[in-house]
Amino acid sequence: MGSSDVVIVLHGFPTSSYDWYKIWEGLTQRFQRVIALDFLGFGFSDKPRFHRYSIFEQASIVEALVSHLGLTDQKVNLLSHDYGDTVAQELLYRYEHQRQGHINIGSLCLSNGGIFPETHYPRLIQKILKDGWILSPVLTRLMNFYFFSKGISEVFGPFTQPSDTEYWDMWTALRTNDGNLVVDSILQYINQRRKYRERWVGALASASVPLHLIYGPLDPVNPHPEFLDQYKKLIPKSTFTVLDDHISHYPQLEDPTGFLNAYLNFINSF
Repeated sequence: MGSSDVVIVLHGFPTSSYDWYKIWEGLTQRFQRVIALDFLGFGFSDKPRFHRYSIFEQASIVEALVSHLGLTDQKVNLLSHDYGDTVAQELLYRYEHQRQGHINIGSLCLSNGGIFPETHYPRLIQKILKDGWILSPVLTRLMNFYFFSKGISEVFGPFTQPSDTEYWDMWTALRTNDGNLVVDSILQYINQRRKYRERWVGALASASVPLHLIYGPLDPVNPHPEFLDQYKKLIPKSTFTVLDDHISHYPQLEDPTGFLNAYLNFINSF
């Protein structure tokens, strides 16, 4: 297989590989192999309690999956969103530094992730859950469909809201294996982004592989123009696509056609 034949898609928080379902057919038509996983603690994966969830572990899981599939020597393309962007940054760091077991990355496309802590604005509930040691166990147990769907709706554009079916699919994946009870543990990734900013932003700034960003500019978590200005300043070698003004934090679900076209144009450019 050639370097453009395999793509691994890395999903965001607090959802799962379901994030990619609207562009899945388009990806399978372009790539010989499309690989998706639910990170540990997400979707239909295991959700161990009292576990120290980390971006480093998630990156190692992706590497182990690639090895298990016999793709260690194969160039692969990474397509990531949100939380997945940070996992991709760690994978890129390992690739650039030739760490043992690293994935051979052919390209990386990011989308609407908090890759710069200084331009990332977590939702209030995220701040409380990641830092509220007393409140967090109570809030995770009180989490229900209403509060979940309300929170998710705030990071979608007003004209691109999920359907009731999509909300329930997302909620079902979260609740599987009592996933609501580990959300506060997973949210430590926000603190990890700050701690390892130099490592992960540096990996992008010095990347030797083709980079692209697909950006929904209405995103309240990574707001325009602050986020994009920082991206262009610090990652000048990267190309980028800004989608329509009404597209927010989940561009692959809000504008799947625009997102897929932007990604395939990037892939076909090198």
